[in-house]
Amino acid sequence: MSSFWEGKRVFVTGAFGFLGSWLSAELVSRKADVVALMLDSIPDSNLFRSGAAENVSIVKGDLVDYEGMLRIFNEFDIEYCFHLGAQPIVTVANRNPLSTFNSNIKGTWNILEAARNSKLLKGLVVASSDKVYGDNKNLPYREDFPLNASHPYDVSKTCTDVLSQSYFHTYGVPLAIARSGNFYGGGDINFDRLVPGTIKSLLRNEPPVIRSDGTFVRDYFYVKDAVGAFLALGENVQKKEIMGQAFNFGTENHYNVIEIVEKLIALSGKKLKPKILNHASNEIKAQYLDCSKAKRLLNWKSSTKIDAGMKETFKWYADFFASK
Repeated sequence: MSSFWEGKRVFVTGAFGFLGSWLSAELVSRKADVVALMLDSIPDSNLFRSGAAENVSIVKGDLVDYEGMLRIFNEFDIEYCFHLGAQPIVTVANRNPLSTFNSNIKGTWNILEAARNSKLLKGLVVASSDKVYGDNKNLPYREDFPLNASHPYDVSKTCTDVLSQSYFHTYGVPLAIARSGNFYGGGDINFDRLVPGTIKSLLRNEPPVIRSDGTFVRDYFYVKDAVGAFLALGENVQKKEIMGQAFNFGTENHYNVIEIVEKLIALSGKKLKPKILNHASNEIKAQYLDCSKAKRLLNWKSSTKIDAGMKETFKWYADFFASK
């Protein structure tokens, strides 16, 4: 394990969310001094459940408060920042775009401006998304594809991405951008998402519900592999060939919704059939990533096979609901 993070002062936005909780816990295990931004208390966050929250500095605040973000950078002498904080749910963004734009766009420019005015910052990793590429018949997506988002969540992440690029090119903020596939794994308590929602139904002996027609294709990216990707980007962000660049992170494999649900049904050992609603709208039919740039420049690639990741994920939720 790299000793890079030992003693580093690291600010994580979205620290109590899905990816942020795993990333913060891993930074703690690597002896970083972690400052975790918390908007609302989430008792079921994996950061609390893992016990790692006891070893971070928790600061209550909101990304839309610029002065609050600048205070954190300055008063905690932040050297590295992982900006993961966002409104992450596509269906919520479709219902309520303004709050999503406020969190995801204004929140990002506040972090970027605070970073620009920090005297100690060495590196900033910004979480973008594969959804910034929009609907493109040429797959897999490469980093040199145009950003062509159409729907509210996708557009908010495109703004995050382009704002970050502008702060690098104009002000030299030492940053890099992560465009990732669909995360899955234990600790995701947004049960509207496919994997946790399906497992929750199966554990309750209920048929899983599929909002779409089941043919939508995605890259399902295990959360522990995603943590490794983000840390690799942070460790290398100062390099000339990395700074200012965007990187795709995923498995380079893809599955449709029905295939994922069938894997989870098999793990449950139950004879349940999914209920297909075919109600999904404003979503892209197929998205998956070419990650050769990350392999070449970061010496990174995902390591968890889908069946192993789903098995570990199912066990996490079985233990989670049993403890409840």
